[in-house]
Amino acid sequence: MTTLNNSTPPEPTVARKLSAARHSRIIIASAIFLGIFALGAAAVAPLAPDASDLPVKQITEQLDVPTLAAQMQAIEERNDVFMHEENVRRGDTLGSLMQRLGVDDDAADRFIKSDKTAKLVIQQKAGSTVRARTSEDGELQWLETYFSVNQDKAVRKMTIQRVPGSDTFTAVETTAPLERRLEMRTGNITSSLFAATDAAQIPDAVASQLVDMFSTSIDFKSDLRRGDHFQIEYETFWQNGEMVSTGRVVAGEFNNAGHTYQALWFDEPGNDGSYYGFDGRSMKKAFLRSPIAFTRISSGFSMRIHPISGQWKQHTGVDFAAPMGTPIRASADGVVDVAGPSGGYGNLVVLKHWSNYSTAYGHMSRFAPGMRKGVKVKQGDVIGFVGATGWATGPHLHYEFRVSNKAQDPLKIKVEQPQSLTASELSRFRTAVVDVQHGFALLRPGESPAQVATR
Repeated sequence: MTTLNNSTPPEPTVARKLSAARHSRIIIASAIFLGIFALGAAAVAPLAPDASDLPVKQITEQLDVPTLAAQMQAIEERNDVFMHEENVRRGDTLGSLMQRLGVDDDAADRFIKSDKTAKLVIQQKAGSTVRARTSEDGELQWLETYFSVNQDKAVRKMTIQRVPGSDTFTAVETTAPLERRLEMRTGNITSSLFAATDAAQIPDAVASQLVDMFSTSIDFKSDLRRGDHFQIEYETFWQNGEMVSTGRVVAGEFNNAGHTYQALWFDEPGNDGSYYGFDGRSMKKAFLRSPIAFTRISSGFSMRIHPISGQWKQHTGVDFAAPMGTPIRASADGVVDVAGPSGGYGNLVVLKHWSNYSTAYGHMSRFAPGMRKGVKVKQGDVIGFVGATGWATGPHLHYEFRVSNKAQDPLKIKVEQPQSLTASELSRFRTAVVDVQHGFALLRPGESPAQVATR
């Protein structure tokens, strides 16, 4: 019997030896394959052709180059045109304006001086823009300018056109529609209203409307205080990026001595429109406090010694001292009852208003054009100009307020005010108020540094 010793490891079998040999052959074969692949890639790379070995083909082409003389002739025959734009300057003559525009054309000069339409260019105010196109030697091809804003918020465009190949010109006027914009500005009173509006770059025409808007509530001669401030929204009209006119004041807010006055222009259906407070109440009082802007009372409604007769008698009106030629405005809507010389009153206008009210305006230097009996006027319309006709020692307006043809003190009379907006109109009005109030809030002192907003 044979006994096995378990401490001795068994010999490897034949199968295990064959498996190890096969694994070694696979690794060797893979290494040989990768080596051959790398050598192949290296061998292929240098096979790209050398640029120096590529064939070269030379091409020759004959180009026709013009001579210098031919080039000069082509330039002379090109007939270049030039555009010029200039602003009319104070004291300009036709010659000085044409010179700056590059125009050297006797035929054009003669035409502009002789043609009724073309000569409007000579009458343009300072700052107006004039454009012209000329040839290289200054021959005028055409010229255009805009002028005369009308009530339809359009301007007249005047064009001077040369008839091709001649020294003949035509001049025509056409209507050019304007772009409407709304501008908002604010100002602070430090010395006077117009100083404040100038500092805020508000045109004088707009400033005058601001006075008219609040003239029934504020005496701009005596009521203004340092520190008063205002916000205003108004129309401007533009043509080719240039402002050519201002329009209506749309809304305004004035803080005077701690009291705030607000107004918005509102177009009522079937009416011309007027100003209303933000609460919807009419700003159009029955009668203006004064028929003259920026004036002082030189004589009130009281007993006095007449400056000419020397007699003690009742002064039946109020005298407003003002420079000769100051415009006089109708204090309310009415119809002209008298317009002509009237003894001690001098040149006199009497307006009949509703019910039994009438107003009289004496000592005028002259009447406004078209002022005659039966003509209808609106509150604020100019009816004449301050003078010293009749029994007057100096230029002033004698203003009377009459009830049933009896004189009353115009500074104390109380007249029923116009009605407010109806309920159906208030909805549309309030929507407009909210829009304006938002803009004014941005302009009020301390709330925003912005001085102007355009929308």
